[in-house]
Amino acid sequence: MAHVPISVVIPCFNEEDNIGACLESVAWADEILVVDSFSTDRTLEIAGRYTNRVFQREYQSHADQLNWTIPQASHEWVLVVDSDERVPDTLAKEIRDLDLANNKIDGYWIRRSNHLFGKKIRFSGWGRDRVLRLFRRDLGRKENKRVHAEFKVPKAGRLKEAILHYPIPSMEAWVVKINRYTTWKAMDKVEKGNPAALIHFFLRPPIRFFKDSVLRLGLLDGWRGILIAAMSAFAEMIMSAKMMQLKRQDNRGGRSVADL
Repeated sequence: MAHVPISVVIPCFNEEDNIGACLESVAWADEILVVDSFSTDRTLEIAGRYTNRVFQREYQSHADQLNWTIPQASHEWVLVVDSDERVPDTLAKEIRDLDLANNKIDGYWIRRSNHLFGKKIRFSGWGRDRVLRLFRRDLGRKENKRVHAEFKVPKAGRLKEAILHYPIPSMEAWVVKINRYTTWKAMDKVEKGNPAALIHFFLRPPIRFFKDSVLRLGLLDGWRGILIAAMSAFAEMIMSAKMMQLKRQDNRGGRSVADL
């Protein structure tokens, strides 16, 4: 089976605590591209130890950043890895063992093993996480959405091994992330004409808490599962409030993301 080279693409911003371990986990790749959103910490210095293909580009959205970077890859097959993710040896071996030169698959879904505060989360909705990250360079593009955009390819398969994900380093970082993502999600929903912000505000938080803690068996993840459910419910409430704020600003003839 002929070796098919793989390019790894890593987007980042101020990830000095993560980028080294991430890059180390993909050192087996034939090419590594890092696209940085003008970090102010040591991210660039660390990235430069692993690759000379480091780009700096103003951040518009995750999809925009990756859709610009992917065509810069030298090889036909691309693996996208976020800075807070790691590719374990088992997944790297599975990828290298694929017959990419002869199969008819255009991309692969990969399980994501999510960890929170030192423990793997098996339920709470995090345990069924899959992402499409390995694909043909000329076919894989992210959806034009600010939040939860996914790559699309004509024909996709699935890998057995998982990518490791460490999304929440601290409670402070979690709150910052919720603030950022709820702004983007509120904008997406308002732009699509979603009229139910007030109903969302009262109904979605308790429904989300029940869904994550009971229906998704978050209770079996212990206090971490309850925390995930509570933070998800909090995010739903904040997103709904931002939707209402955006609508008021629209009615007044203007919108400011900075005010959200």
